[in-house]
This record gives sequence, C-alpha cells and structure tokens, in this order.
Amino acid sequence: MSAILISEFITSQALETLRSNHSVIYEPDLYKDRPALIAALQNIEALIVRNLTQVNEELLAGASKLRVVGRLGVGLENIELPACAKRNIKVIPATGANAESVAEYVVCSAVTLSRGLIPATSSTQKGEWPRPHFSGYHEFLGKTLGIVGFGSIGRVVAKKAHAFGLQCIAYDPMLSGESFALDGFSVPLMSLNQLLAQSDAVTLHLPFLPATKDLFNAATLDQMKEGASLINTARGGIVDEKALAERLRSGRLSGAAIDVFAAEPAKDLSHFVGIENLILTPHIAGVTHESNDRVSQMIADEVNLFLEA
Repeated sequence: MSAILISEFITSQALETLRSNHSVIYEPDLYKDRPALIAALQNIEALIVRNLTQVNEELLAGASKLRVVGRLGVGLENIELPACAKRNIKVIPATGANAESVAEYVVCSAVTLSRGLIPATSSTQKGEWPRPHFSGYHEFLGKTLGIVGFGSIGRVVAKKAHAFGLQCIAYDPMLSGESFALDGFSVPLMSLNQLLAQSDAVTLHLPFLPATKDLFNAATLDQMKEGASLINTARGGIVDEKALAERLRSGRLSGAAIDVFAAEPAKDLSHFVGIENLILTPHIAGVTHESNDRVSQMIADEVNLFLEA
C-alpha cells in the first residue's frame, strides 16, 4: 500500500478509487500552506495536484520517496519537469479529459460574439430596445474558425465546430502536411499568417512555453482579419491583453472571449473596462461537473496503475 497526498480538489468517486488501494491524505487547501505541504511530503510516493500547487525544486528536495505526480488538468506550468525528470518522477497529466468542455465553450463563445449577445443583453437590461442595431450582426454558420494548436483539444473543437456548420482551418508547428483527417472531414493545415488572414474567429490551444509567450502581441493581432474575434482558453501569457484591449476598443477586432489571464486570479482587468462585445471568465472553460469527474477519475486510475506496476 503506497502513500498518496492530494493537495487540491478531487471528486469523491476518484478519491474512493485511490483509498481502496492506498493510504491517502486528502487536504484540498494544503497548497496554500507551503511549509505544511513540504512537511507532509516526506513519506509520500504519489502527489496529486491541480494548477495551484507549485511542484518545483524546493518542494521535491524534501520528497525523497516521491515517484509520481498526477496533474488534474493538462497544463504543466506549475510543475518543473526537469526537476521531476532528474529524480525519475513520472508526471501524468489528464490529457483529453476536459476537451469536450473546452470545445463547447469555444463554439458557444464564437457564436455569442458573432451575434453580439453580450452587448445586446446589457442594452436590453437598461430598458433599451436596440433591435435594428443587433439585426446587423452575423450568423456564424459557414464562417471560418482558425484553430491555433491542433492537439487533442483543438481536434475536438474542430469536430464540434464542423457539426455546427463552421469551416475549420488549423496551425500547429508540430504537424506537417496539407491537411489533418478527422471523422468524415479534413482540416487544412497552414501557416499562422495564412490562418490569421482567413479566420473570422481564432481560438488558441497552445501550451505556455518561451516560444508562445506573447505570441499574440500587437503585431500578430494586426495580422488577424478585420472584424475577427479571438478566443483564448489556453494560457494567459500567450496574449498581450492590453494590445488586445486596444484593438477591441478601436473596432479593429470585433470581440473576444478570454478565459485565462497573464496573472491568476486576475485582480486588475481595467484595460478591458468599457469594451462591449467581450466575454471574461475565471479559467472555467475546461471545468464543469462532468469534466471534473473525467479528469479526477483518469488521474486516479493512472496513478493506481503506476503505483501497482
């Protein structure tokens, strides 16, 4: 029986899966108390975290028995992979488990922005009746969705978008060829510049790396099609928020849905104040009741398998 420490929220069913085979310490707020977290790791073989527990050299130095880290999500920015590799610690992300939730958010956001539903709601709540103005907004049917990053989530986005009647194109530096075949259709692959010029909406599904930091800066945003919208459910540091706000305010871009921010929790979003066709959410695109169940159960099962191998 191995010892497992869980320092952030996991679902009850997944917790029971782990407890049926191992000794489990479940303290979902432990990530807030760094000294206590480090002390608790002394005899632990498996650590399960979300994105708030910083798994770095300092933490690992006192975890001599640690063999595996399970990540309840897909981003690995809070885990120092070289430090884990140096100690032969396996890192297991929940790849694909929240893809359906993210894809749903993306397609819904693209349609919401195209129809202007956010400013229409605000105007109607004020007692206005701006029917003629919002009659000039557009259907998204038949429009082009550019998917930047065509991994597991990007491909699910394409499937949902295709079913909704959208044309999908993609850019991914890890893929070669002219197109990528999915179930019953194919998605053209092109350069980032080509994608930006053709897309009515652009959705980001990239990891946060030195190469992607501020990838969507002022110059990149200016390559986007006039009146296009941007959806970011990937990582905040990929987009220059102030440059985006300027282009939304000027009308150069028509709208945006931003679920992730350069600093989280996001405390100062004053640069977005007064922008109408804008969706701002607290990093929830991939977090639903259903995806929490899938993510938690996947990691519980994978950690169990690793410890029992």
